[in-house]
Amino acid sequence: MNASRCMPHVDESTRRVLSLRTGRTARRLAAVTFLAIVGGAHAQVVAERNGTLTSVDGKTLYTFDKDGGGKSNCTGGCAVAWPPFVASQPPTDGALTRIMREDGRAQWAYDGKPLYFFAGDGQPGDAKGDGVGGTWHVVKRTSARAAAADSGYYYKY
Repeated sequence: MNASRCMPHVDESTRRVLSLRTGRTARRLAAVTFLAIVGGAHAQVVAERNGTLTSVDGKTLYTFDKDGGGKSNCTGGCAVAWPPFVASQPPTDGALTRIMREDGRAQWAYDGKPLYFFAGDGQPGDAKGDGVGGTWHVVKRTSARAAAADSGYYYKY
């Protein structure tokens, strides 16, 4: 839209100054928006729910026994059933790191083990993938099972 139509009572030199100010304001707003987004990118990416590690939206996280050496061995159809927990920002939690997948994407890892979701989990908090194939396990922040076993008290499942 032509500025002279919007501001017929303002002379041309004032229009240029206002245009420059509006441009600077837009650039400042863009910079503030960028910083807010980048600042938000450093937000927490994992949470804990009933002793199990989850994404912040409550989806259970899993590890795969066949992964090793900071490398994911779940690709192709495996990655469809077990979507990788893709990392889009630097880690802020000391236990979290990022590994690079063969497809070039970064993936979160916990204590060096790549993290995944299970496609069969429908609701936040579901853990239907725990124990699948004897190689998939929910991630526990603490070694509660080891502590319970050492105490001499056992619970049969």
